[in-house]
Amino acid sequence: MGGGTIVASAKKEFAGHPKGLYVLFFAEMWERFSYYGMRALLIFYLTQHWLFNDEKASVIYGAYTALVYIAPVLGGYLADKYLGQRKAVLFGAVLLTCGHFLMAFEGDPTAGQANPMINVFWAALAFIIVGSGFLKANISVIVGQLYPRTDVRRDGAYTIFYMGINVGAAVGTIIAGYLGQTYGWAYGFGAAGIGMLLGLVVFVIFKPLLEGKGESSNPEALTRPYMGIKFEWFLYLVGLVAVAVTWWLVQNQAIVGSILGVFGAILVSYVIWQAIKIGGNDRDRIFAAIFLIIGSILFWALFEQAGSSLNLFTDRYVDRQGVEASLFQSINPIYIILLAPLFAGLWTWLGRRGLEPSAPAKFGLGLIQLGLGFLVLVWGAGAVGMENATPVLFIFLIYLLHTTGELCLSPVGLSAMNRLAPKHMASLIMGTWFFASATGNFVAGLIAAATGSEEASGEGAAKEVVLSVYDKIGWVSVAVGVGVIVVSPLIRRLMHLDTLRDDEELAGMSELGEPQAAGTNLTGETKA
Repeated sequence: MGGGTIVASAKKEFAGHPKGLYVLFFAEMWERFSYYGMRALLIFYLTQHWLFNDEKASVIYGAYTALVYIAPVLGGYLADKYLGQRKAVLFGAVLLTCGHFLMAFEGDPTAGQANPMINVFWAALAFIIVGSGFLKANISVIVGQLYPRTDVRRDGAYTIFYMGINVGAAVGTIIAGYLGQTYGWAYGFGAAGIGMLLGLVVFVIFKPLLEGKGESSNPEALTRPYMGIKFEWFLYLVGLVAVAVTWWLVQNQAIVGSILGVFGAILVSYVIWQAIKIGGNDRDRIFAAIFLIIGSILFWALFEQAGSSLNLFTDRYVDRQGVEASLFQSINPIYIILLAPLFAGLWTWLGRRGLEPSAPAKFGLGLIQLGLGFLVLVWGAGAVGMENATPVLFIFLIYLLHTTGELCLSPVGLSAMNRLAPKHMASLIMGTWFFASATGNFVAGLIAAATGSEEASGEGAAKEVVLSVYDKIGWVSVAVGVGVIVVSPLIRRLMHLDTLRDDEELAGMSELGEPQAAGTNLTGETKA
């Protein structure tokens, strides 16, 4: 109802932002409803329905989430080169809708991995992975296209967009998690599919409010025949082939780790080579972006314990007062809904006074808060004794610190990637950002597997082992965060914020705009 009121108003903008931002807000909200609703159930689905042990389930979970973040490299490249961001998002939404509905088919609940429907499950994951690849990086790029590069509203816009992500995540987690653990897996996953379908409908109906942003830079090429069919349809067939390849990869998790290593080296080398070819300030900005990308890997490797080891810890060792464990996954997005407007206002307020921390300094602050979250949980569990259930208060505290850390890093990172990249490399750099998330998610699976070592307990992760791992990674995160803050002035100088200028097409003068860059508040950057 709120979205309908916004987009139906006669004014060109709402609350100081173009209405196209809210179209993207609501489309992404429903996509995140489906993704996080499924994510809240996935580790329990793997251990309780398919009967994988903790260690194997964590590796599968890590490989799946890693592939979700690898896929945007393909989707971003095809959007930059041929499709344009809007068509890539539309195709991704169709694949995601199919994948989430396939998750509702579970088969015999007593058969475990002998259940033939497990192949449908792998196919569902493959559709979701490739669909996310076409949607995730590109919808973020369209947000950047709505604003000039030096527009003071850009960080606020990305934070509002990020809040939309978490509205969907919170509602999806609560609804899908409750239905799945109370009435059956099919009900939870089916609800996620309905949410994705709604996201697709919103994006199609309100296309005019995007003001021509995200269209192909070479629309004539899409209509040319290629191998007997229109080239645009050939690109969609490439996407379906990617689904088939992913179906195999998600079942062979070790291969995913090898791909991350090899492909990551190739991707970073290519980006560096492009930066050297470009030279000048753009080269330095790309180097600054790479530093931020590398720093984000550690953040996501630790943060993404939420859906695997922390989810299982909450289920087994926390006094939940009868609340289903999957519902605690909604705490993080609810915190973001409450805190994102405060952070958006804080950055703007500090920026206008020349006091806003630089993007690298914000990254360091995010890592410190992430580490403190783990340390608070370890302290809380130790304070009541290993033999007693951990008070639920400490689950709320770890998610609070992880959320404030996330708000210092993730929306700022999205904004910085788009701003620092030359306009012809916007989706590639954004895809590289998501590739770093992929690496972090795969490492997260390995960390979670360590907490679920069968040597610790015949039934899975022993409480002491989990807390020992959390203690180590907590201190590592704090130490790295301090180091990032120390070097942040050097990285800020590489960003050359004082030389950024708005190109004519960035202000919306061209209907077929190239992907724009977005970033942290120019006037608000300091030498912190």
